[in-house]
Amino acid sequence: MEKEIAHTALTQLHVVETMHERKSLMADLADAFVLLPGGFGSWEEFCEVVTWLQLGMHRKPCGILNVAAYYDALTELTSCAVAEGFLGAPHKEMVIVRDNVEQLLSQLNTAPLPSLAKWCRIENDESRNRSGNRQVATSCGSRRSARR
Repeated sequence: MEKEIAHTALTQLHVVETMHERKSLMADLADAFVLLPGGFGSWEEFCEVVTWLQLGMHRKPCGILNVAAYYDALTELTSCAVAEGFLGAPHKEMVIVRDNVEQLLSQLNTAPLPSLAKWCRIENDESRNRSGNRQVATSCGSRRSARR
């Protein structure tokens, strides 16, 4: 505990060597994942567990507590990702977003275990768009630009 100050009233304290080990332990111990207002660290950790859910690495509910509309821009970004074909609508719907703690916890507690665990597979169908970037067809039926 050289880098951090430990809370003295904890019933349990897990000390790990690396950030990856910390995330793995938290994921193993968690029943669900909730994103509270925060910054890069909070966003990164939540996006990682949502990605793990999307890939089928766990089946635990994920939710965002949207206090004072803090995450409105993030929910708009996910809608844009669906519209542009970078995110499937079922994957977006895996994340429960509420602005009320009781509603979020209730919904997380009763949420069906996510069963959709599939990512788009890149196929060999390639063409070029007007700006010269190649376009790659995916099994999701969308086309996305990719720079070489």
